[in-house]
Amino acid sequence: MYIWELPDWPRFRWDASRLARPLAATHLKQGRLLGRLERLGFALQLEAELQATTEAAVKNAEIEGENLDRETVRSSVARRLGVPDAAPGPEDRRVEGIVEITLDATRNHAAALTRERLFAWQAALFPTGRSGLQVIRVGAWRDDAHGPMQVVAAPYSRRERVCFQAPPAERVAAEMRAFLRWFNLPQTIDGILHAAIAHLWFVTIHPFDDGNGRIARVLADMSLARFENSPQRFYSLSGQIRSDRSSYYASLERTQKGDLDISERLLWFIECFSKSLDAAGHACANVLYKAEFWHRHALLPLNERQRGILNRLLDGFEGKLTARKWVTIAKCSAPTAQRDIKDLVDRGVLVRNEGGSKNTSYGLAVPSRTEEVAETEAQSL
Repeated sequence: MYIWELPDWPRFRWDASRLARPLAATHLKQGRLLGRLERLGFALQLEAELQATTEAAVKNAEIEGENLDRETVRSSVARRLGVPDAAPGPEDRRVEGIVEITLDATRNHAAALTRERLFAWQAALFPTGRSGLQVIRVGAWRDDAHGPMQVVAAPYSRRERVCFQAPPAERVAAEMRAFLRWFNLPQTIDGILHAAIAHLWFVTIHPFDDGNGRIARVLADMSLARFENSPQRFYSLSGQIRSDRSSYYASLERTQKGDLDISERLLWFIECFSKSLDAAGHACANVLYKAEFWHRHALLPLNERQRGILNRLLDGFEGKLTARKWVTIAKCSAPTAQRDIKDLVDRGVLVRNEGGSKNTSYGLAVPSRTEEVAETEAQSL
């Protein structure tokens, strides 16, 4: 028997005494982070928000087995946030969809959550009306035309398995009316718990043919934005969930097959949220370092290619920077790439990493941020 089959569904309950200490510690960490970010000033706040929103969109899709190009996502987010001199990137309808709903949920958090708004979000995620090669219902509740809705843990991997079965399609409309009534009421419980319940309740109903997990995580962010009364997100729940996806599904599966005491699920969510604040602390340190880097090199004559790739390094370049990657990223010839790199090495901005001539790679002359320093700064929040 799943929790939605229980006679008192959806009257969730929990042991407040078990949650009190971890909740208090997490709220303290949250307050310190937000206080620190308030002191950054508008430009650096915008940079921190850009990083967090990009991370949220990329990882939200990745949890479902969909890999989006980070630079394309960042470009889309930057345009929508109005970041000055945002670099234009290629448009991808999948990227535009996930970015659109991510920002609509937080930037317009005070607006009512309605059936039509949810329909629009789900349609934005699947602009072609397909999930992969399969035609799905878009902008409408599911009808179970292909059988009962089974929620799969670790989709698109060798560990894929059925986590639980959702309520039948004929119950979805009524279930969603009850959920929307609750979600739109003023929050009368702790904001972190409200976000955890919103996520769990929506995922349990699983009202759409596809996109339920992505929308549930966006709803958790929307709930937190309402609690903080702020449209800006500086941390990424989806990023933390992706880093420990196995525990995410394991906790969900245990909850679905238990009773309506969801204390364990709430404890898991509080811990996940707390870890996302730690990650935001690291990101905040990197934003500060990036600002300091450009302040030090404000008078350095750089061409557009050099400035763009240095920003990529400062934002957390994946792998090692080589001349070949420079050619690909900057879309220039090999001789031009070599001249750009030599100029930066001669000026002391880049250094050669250890390795043979065939594997020559480069890094910033001053490390962007060691793990030890980042951890120390995060703990000081």
